[in-house]
Amino acid sequence: MTFALKTTVLAAAALFAGAVSAQEMVVKIGHVGPVSGAQAHYGKDNENGARMAVEDLNAKGVTIGGKKVKFELVAEDDAADPKQGTAAAQKLCDAKVNGVVGHLNSGTTIPASKIYNDCGIPMITPSATNPKLTEPGYKTTFRLLANDNALGAGLALHAANNLKLKKIAVIDDRTAYGQGVAEVFKKTAASKGIQIVDEQFTTDKATDFMAILTAIKSKAPDGIFYGGMDPQAGPMLRQMEQLGLANVKFFGGDGICTAKLAELSGGAKTLGNVVCAEGGSSLEKMPGGKTWKTRYDAKYPGQFQVYSPYTYDATMVLADAMQKAGSADPKVYLPFLAKSDFQGVTAKVAFEPNGELKNPAMTLYSYKDGKKVPLN
Repeated sequence: MTFALKTTVLAAAALFAGAVSAQEMVVKIGHVGPVSGAQAHYGKDNENGARMAVEDLNAKGVTIGGKKVKFELVAEDDAADPKQGTAAAQKLCDAKVNGVVGHLNSGTTIPASKIYNDCGIPMITPSATNPKLTEPGYKTTFRLLANDNALGAGLALHAANNLKLKKIAVIDDRTAYGQGVAEVFKKTAASKGIQIVDEQFTTDKATDFMAILTAIKSKAPDGIFYGGMDPQAGPMLRQMEQLGLANVKFFGGDGICTAKLAELSGGAKTLGNVVCAEGGSSLEKMPGGKTWKTRYDAKYPGQFQVYSPYTYDATMVLADAMQKAGSADPKVYLPFLAKSDFQGVTAKVAFEPNGELKNPAMTLYSYKDGKKVPLN
């Protein structure tokens, strides 16, 4: 090959490569969760699920509006703190991400949802369950699992109808999530004839519950409901055993319903008295749960908690709406997101007009030999 011809071929190849890369569009998916602090195990699990979805989308070679797309995850940490949550939301708005998966907690998601609405970016929470999230009617807000109305009520009905409990004490951590799920449990339990013998409050930073548990013990309950997360529920179970409350049932929502609860309870026998609720089906009953979990464990061994299948699906649902709209512009694909009909790993994803999931499932769990197992 002559030098001139070789130069021409190389120049043509370079032009072709430039044309190809010019055709590739970058789509940014934001993710926010607590990847620092006491709830970091939840946040990392959530981020893993979203990252896995982005990798799968890139491996498939997705096109949107005829252009090849490269998805990028823009991950932020809110440390389960509402102020950091709103700061992270504003950062993602300023970065002009195309959609957001998150946040983890109701206390961070509710204030962040207004920021996303104001800057016109759709967000899907995989885990925030307080019903107040969808009350403002923001068109950009979506939830991928059952809310606290389902979780709190389901636990109360189980306590009344199946366990035949008569006297229950209620504790909550004063967060939007903890208060919300405790309130629903309390109202439903009372409507079924259960006496609420005591109400106590703590924080999502506390580790010593001896005083409130001692006060509760004097009321002789046959159950305790805790509205909060596992960093508090674990020590609470240990302290219940120390105070001789080893036969008292312990209820909680999805915030305590983790694999890590067994570790945080430090081998306390009271772990065997736990009944907790999660929005969604058990992994075994999810349409793609078992296969997905095998893949997840290979990528992120020992990190699975609760919500990563939902962050995976949330990312896929955003991408599906973009593909159907032929655009990653939030204004263009938002109506397609609202009309989603997507077969995910967790369920068939379709939304109510207010952004709630249609026909959400709920599963109750207990712990046997230190392992979380579904009851129903």
